[in-house]
Amino acid sequence: MMVRLALHALAGCLAAERDRWILWVPVGIGIGVAGYFALPAEPPGWTGPTAALLLVAAAVLARRRVAAPLACLALLTVALGFAAAQIRTASVAAPILAREIGPVPLTGRVIATDRLEKGGRILLGDLSIPRVEPDATPRLVRVRLRDAAQLPAPGERVRIPAVVGPPGVPVAPGAYDFARTAFFAGIGGVGYAVGRVERVEPVPTGRWADLMARSERVRLAMALRIDEAVGGAEGGVIAALMTGQQTAIPEQVMEDFRGSGLAHLLSISGLHVGLVAGLVFFAVRALLALVESVALNRPIKKIAAVAAMAAAFCYMLVVGSPVPTERSVLMTGLALAAILMDRNPFSMRLIAFAATVLVLKEPESLLGASFQMSFGAVVALIAAYEVISPRWTRMRRETGPVGRAALHLAGIALTSVIASLATTPFSMFHFQQVQYYGVLANMVAVPVTSFWVMPLCLVVYLAMPFGLEQLPLTGMGWGVTVIIETARVTADLPGASQLVAAMPGFALPVMACGGLWLSIWRQWWRLLGIPPIVAGLLTLALDDRPDIMVDEAGKLMAVRDASGALSLSSRNAGRFAAEVWLRRDGALQAGVWPRQGTGAGGMLTCDGFGCLYRSKGHTVALARSRQVLAEDCAVADIVISADPAPRGCAAGLVIDLWRLRRDGPTRSGWNRGP
Repeated sequence: MMVRLALHALAGCLAAERDRWILWVPVGIGIGVAGYFALPAEPPGWTGPTAALLLVAAAVLARRRVAAPLACLALLTVALGFAAAQIRTASVAAPILAREIGPVPLTGRVIATDRLEKGGRILLGDLSIPRVEPDATPRLVRVRLRDAAQLPAPGERVRIPAVVGPPGVPVAPGAYDFARTAFFAGIGGVGYAVGRVERVEPVPTGRWADLMARSERVRLAMALRIDEAVGGAEGGVIAALMTGQQTAIPEQVMEDFRGSGLAHLLSISGLHVGLVAGLVFFAVRALLALVESVALNRPIKKIAAVAAMAAAFCYMLVVGSPVPTERSVLMTGLALAAILMDRNPFSMRLIAFAATVLVLKEPESLLGASFQMSFGAVVALIAAYEVISPRWTRMRRETGPVGRAALHLAGIALTSVIASLATTPFSMFHFQQVQYYGVLANMVAVPVTSFWVMPLCLVVYLAMPFGLEQLPLTGMGWGVTVIIETARVTADLPGASQLVAAMPGFALPVMACGGLWLSIWRQWWRLLGIPPIVAGLLTLALDDRPDIMVDEAGKLMAVRDASGALSLSSRNAGRFAAEVWLRRDGALQAGVWPRQGTGAGGMLTCDGFGCLYRSKGHTVALARSRQVLAEDCAVADIVISADPAPRGCAAGLVIDLWRLRRDGPTRSGWNRGP
């Protein structure tokens, strides 16, 4: 009886919100994409398309029923996401270097360049690598240069002595997977130059190659002129806003932006695209309104909308089309198209449309922090303003100029609060960080960006072709200085941010489902989305961190002591891996193993040849020298070594050089047992 009543209530709620069903289409597609990437092995290529066709047939056959066709269509969205991920993976598949090689003279055409805080980085295509067969040669290779002055121009063909290897795998389970990102970007190798860049051919071949090279040269030239006119941290931030390249921003400034909750200002997303489109829209409309004959006889609002749409699209091309920008341009374009058709441009359907297009086009973007935080913030903002907009509009209509100014400031604060709450779970999951004063920082930085920096950004775009950018760039630099100082002061406040331990892998999907349920529905049952969010946050209390960790080369190891803190085998080896391990542990520092004696709270005993770690009834040999491997195999349950273990090792688990190379560090570790 109770089950029947519950099902009846559920059916009633669903029927009452049938106009919101369409908003779940991108959610179903996302579930299919996530299911594909969660599989341990590649499924047969026909799986997704066949499932989609079968579900279409089932929906047609069951069309006379009520619930069956809807269930089939819901499952169809999942199958479409799965199929899109399979097709995307197959379409971008390219050779990947199997091992590190070099130094070798790489010959290739420069696809893109990045100026770094120290040195530079280039992306090479059309490659020729000695001792690598053409069918095994990667499509793209990324190489770091020590001297930024050696950066070649995009489109040039160059030869560089370099050491290159396969893209790095995650240094810990659940950590950032650069290898996956590189795979979908077509990058099959990364490395560093060991000699000077030699120009081989200055002119790109083919119209498309020439067009792409020209666009990259324009972006690079803009960054150079910004650096010459402003320079320093301000020049790096301006270059990020105008060209999409964040690589020239000093690391300390980036840390301040992250710690203050202002990192979103450096990612070209809804705020920037909306400002560009809005400024162009109102400027064109105001100019057209000054001409009486045009204002009276032409649809100046629609003309301004077309101009704004073109400006947003050009801005996306200039900054390199990152995922948040594509999402914002799609939403902005749909909103402006609604103006052209005399429809309401603000709706949750905008974000559903953008999400559907992006996930089908680039399914792998669903797994990235940029996609998740960008869409999470926008969905939460639209959902919140759907609720409060009627009251907010009435208050603005009934109050005077001072009250409207106060409401504007309150709107900035409310927007910051909502966006911060929506993005905090993603920040905790991906970056193990929580910012507490983001609202205060955004109260200063967002108005400065909206009314000072971005308007001057448009002026700089218009002035650069005529060489008149110095004055507006200087003014823009002053505004950026205010933003940088706001970030620095906020990040330096006591308790401005806090590191937290990494969440289990299932926590984010649980919280995301709860957030979507809370945001998409409009009736009382939307509140049922709150418990999953709370449950996901409570997973922080789950203690499932590994006791032993080993980096890819086996040079750095870490063990956990009785208090739960990490202790590292070295302060110098594997610094990047150590930083990631500590951050995912929610810690800033760790102890170091002794050369002789005991450590890790007495759980570690070391001598000149290695250490023995005892925990939960297990003895683990952490070898520093191959001379003791035979002895370790006889006394230890587990043997870990950067050298090859002897054949017939009697230990129950052996993690040596060959296993690390075969499985990588994320599949070779020993997690806590019973």
